[in-house]
Amino acid sequence: MHATRTKPIAHTQTSVTPVIRAVALGKVIDEKPILVDLTFDVAPGEFLTLLGANGAGKSTLLKILATLVGASHGRLQLFGEPLGRDATAARRRLGMIAHGAMLYRDLSALENLVFFGRLYGLSSARDRARDLLASVDLADRAHDTVKTFSRGMTQRLSIARALMHDPEVLLADEPFAGLDAPSQLMLEQLLRRLHGEGRTIVLASHDLDQSLGLAERALVLRRGHMVMHQTTETLDARAVLSEIVDP
Repeated sequence: MHATRTKPIAHTQTSVTPVIRAVALGKVIDEKPILVDLTFDVAPGEFLTLLGANGAGKSTLLKILATLVGASHGRLQLFGEPLGRDATAARRRLGMIAHGAMLYRDLSALENLVFFGRLYGLSSARDRARDLLASVDLADRAHDTVKTFSRGMTQRLSIARALMHDPEVLLADEPFAGLDAPSQLMLEQLLRRLHGEGRTIVLASHDLDQSLGLAERALVLRRGHMVMHQTTETLDARAVLSEIVDP
C-alpha cells in the first residue's frame, strides 16, 4: 500500500532538546552483537521509522527505548535526562505497541482500557477510555470482549491502550502486520492524526513505501549497524532496499 506523505513538522535540532538521544548504544545477547554503536536523536514531534530486514535489531532497539530491556553499552537519554536504574518516570511518558496485543482477551474493550488506566493512576480512567474508543472507531464495541475482535480491531484497541496515559512518545513495533487493506488504511490515518497533534512516533516496519510515506525521518539498520539516517522527503524505497540488503 502506498501512503501519502505526511507534511513534515519543522524542527530546530540545535535548540530543541531531543526526546530521545542515543550515544554509542549497543546490545549483546549470548555474546552476539544485536545492536552496534548506534548514535541518533529524535526531536519532539518527529515521526521516525526504523527499517531493516528480520534480525536487523529493530525490535530490540524499540525495547531499549521503551525501557523494557537495558543496553549493554552506550548512553540513552529520554526527555533530556540520562536513563537511570529507575525508569518509572520516563516510562510514564512512553506508550508501546508491541508484537503482542498486551490485552486481556476475556475482558471487554472498555474494561481493558480502564484497567490499564488505573495502573497509571488515572482518576478518570473510564471517561478517558470512552474518548479513546471513539477516537479509534470502537465506541460501538466497548462492551464486547477482545476475543471477538478482528486483527484490525485488536490493533486499534492496542493503540488506545498505549495512549491511555497520554504519552508524549509512541513506540510501535510492526503495527501493520497481519492487517487487511482497510485496517491498514485506518491505522495509517490514526498515526497521521497522532503525529499531526504533535506526538513523537517511532515506528518499526517492513513496508518501505508505507513507512517512508508516513515518517519524516528514516533510520536503517543492517545486522545491528546503522547504515542510513536521513529525512524521507527525497528518499525512495529502492535506495533504502540497497542499504538493507547485505552487499
